[in-house]
Order: sequence, then C-alpha cells, then structure tokens
Amino acid sequence: MSRRYRLSLLALLVVGVYVIALAIVGALALVSGDLSAMLRLTLVPELDEDLAVTWRSVVIVGLVGAMWAWALWQGLRGPLVGPPFEMDRDTARLRIALYVAAASWVVFPLMTSWSWWMSLLDAAVMLAVVWLYHPVLTRGLKYGDHMRSFGILAYGSVAVSEVLDWLGMPVGDFLILIGGVAGLLWTVLLLRAQRNDSRWQTSTVAYGIASLVLMLTSSLLDRLLEGVGNVPGTVTAVAGALSLIWLTRSAHDLGDPRHEETAPPSPLTAQP
Repeated sequence: MSRRYRLSLLALLVVGVYVIALAIVGALALVSGDLSAMLRLTLVPELDEDLAVTWRSVVIVGLVGAMWAWALWQGLRGPLVGPPFEMDRDTARLRIALYVAAASWVVFPLMTSWSWWMSLLDAAVMLAVVWLYHPVLTRGLKYGDHMRSFGILAYGSVAVSEVLDWLGMPVGDFLILIGGVAGLLWTVLLLRAQRNDSRWQTSTVAYGIASLVLMLTSSLLDRLLEGVGNVPGTVTAVAGALSLIWLTRSAHDLGDPRHEETAPPSPLTAQP
C-alpha cells in the first residue's frame, strides 16, 4: 500500500522516528512528572503550569501524538505514484502555496517563543492561499468573489492586529470578532466549493470539515473531557493536525495522476 505514493519511504522513516521519540518522552514524563517535553512534541499548548501528570494524561497526549504521526504520513507521502497531472500556472502556484502553509503548521510551533512577525508571516502565507484559490477553484462559482473577500478580511485582520499589538496600540475586540467570522465564512465556502469539484477527494474535504468542527467546539470538548484526565488544549492540537492533513491533501489532489484518466478525450478529426 505504501508503495503507491511517491515519497512513502521518506514518510515512513520520519513517522517512525517521531513515534519512537514520542514513546521515549512519554516514559520520561511518567518517571519525572514533567509533561512539558511531551506537550511540545505533540504541539499541545501548555495552558496549565500546575498540571498533575498521570498515566491517563500521558495516554491522552500520546493519542494526540498519534494523530500528528498520521498527519505526517498523510503529508510527507506525497501524491500517488505516476506522472503528475499537467496543470496550468494558477494551479501550480496554488499547490506550492498550500505546501508552504502546511509547512508553517509544523515549523512555527517548534520555535522556542512565538513573536509578532511569525503571526504576520503566517497570515501573509494564508493570504497568498486565499488569493491563489480564486482563479483555480471559483471558475463559475456563484459566491467566488465573496469567498475571496472573506478570506482577505480574515487573515488581513490578523496581520493588522499583530502590527497594532507590536506598535503598542490597542487591538479592538470588534476587529478580532470580524476576522473570526470572516475566517469561518471563508472556510465554509471553500469546503463547499471543494466538495463540488472533482479534483478533490471526498476524504480530503472530510478532514477539513472535521478540523473546522473541532476548532469551533474545542473549549466545550476540553471541559467535557476534564473528568478523564484530559490535558487542556489537546482538542485544539488534534484540530491542527486535521488542518495539516487538509492542506497537504488539497495540494496532493491537484497533482493526482488519476485526473488524467478522467480528463475528456480530445475531439477526433472528421473523416471525409
């Protein structure tokens, strides 16, 4: 099964190293009573400094790590084996932007500290994704212009908020609210457009929907799971892993060799 993908050996190697490292830091967490290394490896935000380390909390964080391992496999394995689908310039640019956006999900959280310029750079990458989606995905789409406007408003507001915060100026709650609502609308319209486009697989869209649902309900789910030893922030981390899968698979699908099989045949020359 793994040989069906172009970079399956590299993906298996990276995932194997990650799983081994996760098992080691999990065992050390039980011995030392310190879960910080495991939280950092699974990209779970450290929201509670006085967190009691139990076998349940280690198992739950380990399950989050398993989700990230699956995300690494989905992303690093690449598209299916075969000649890549011949795409136009707009599609090729979108595909590169999606890969860059997916890489930022892994690189940025690994930094020792999060600064304003990292948020600004992340917003700039997503603004590029929003802009490049428009000529590729919205051909004939009824709400194509609205979708692009919502995306620009969403990630543009993030960039403005970071600059204002860096300058020491107050960031209004209204700006944050407008950006959040616009981001939600952009994501919903994008998922709807992907669902109606044969270039994207149904499973790819399903990962995006699952990520959106978990992100919207993360606070509620964290409270519901407190009784079973849940660590705050694990639901958000799982939503991030699903978002990474959605981004990488959206890029993979654009170069899927199976598109060649579904492409319409060229018209035959009329015979006298």
